[in-house]
Amino acid sequence: MKSVFRADALAGKTAFVAGGTSGINLGIATRLAQHGAKVTLLGRNELKANDAAQSLRAGGFDAMAVCADVRDYGAVEDALGKAAQRYGQFDIVVSGAAGNFVAPVLGMSANGFRAVVDIDLIGTFNVCRAAFVHLRRPGAVVLNISAGQAVNARPYQAHVSAAKAGVNMLTKALAMEWGPAGVRVLGISPGPVKDTEGMRRLTPTAEAEKALCDTIPLRRYAQARELGDLAVFLSSDAAGYMTGAIVDCDGGSQLGDASADSIPAEFLTHDDDAKT
Repeated sequence: MKSVFRADALAGKTAFVAGGTSGINLGIATRLAQHGAKVTLLGRNELKANDAAQSLRAGGFDAMAVCADVRDYGAVEDALGKAAQRYGQFDIVVSGAAGNFVAPVLGMSANGFRAVVDIDLIGTFNVCRAAFVHLRRPGAVVLNISAGQAVNARPYQAHVSAAKAGVNMLTKALAMEWGPAGVRVLGISPGPVKDTEGMRRLTPTAEAEKALCDTIPLRRYAQARELGDLAVFLSSDAAGYMTGAIVDCDGGSQLGDASADSIPAEFLTHDDDAKT
């Protein structure tokens, strides 16, 4: 493991990661475990959750799996209770369960729209609300996973834009309400992340992936561990005065289209003698 953080940066801390059985959230959970945290992974699919937890234990980390649908408040409550029985209070809670598909509004059913809002927004509320009683106060941190669509709308992503905008405002409201108790609440807004189900759907071919990368200032997708590194920082004392912020980790993709086609040709050459 290569990391800019000390291996024991989160030693003695406990983490609960909703949606932590794959993709970005598993990358975050893995990074938290690699820096000393005991981790509970929440997933809807019991087999998948157990496999993910077993993969962490195989790496020598302390991890367990619990199963619940984040849309079911009672089930989330029960899952948090099981984890708390084993690990005690939580220092870190990550809410990252999400759903997505590509569809125009006129090609989307009301049920399809509602499903994404229920998973992304209602699910985040359920995890945060049910977790509060188990948070180690003061000192705990809640990290909600957002998306760039919350701020910059995208065609065929109206459902995600609406849901994640709600997640951002929920994050800010919780930061205001829970700050006096010493609980920090923050958002992480990823850009495109390599080897995730979402990007496989949005850019299913190498050509589509390259076309998207060409619009990103850093010209590449993120690795899940880079989102994990941000989570480690935000969970540490180094970020102890941060709350209510939505932190972009997107290679600059929210800044706009940085492809060569969007820049006048004369600005793509360099001439030391050029005069303005």
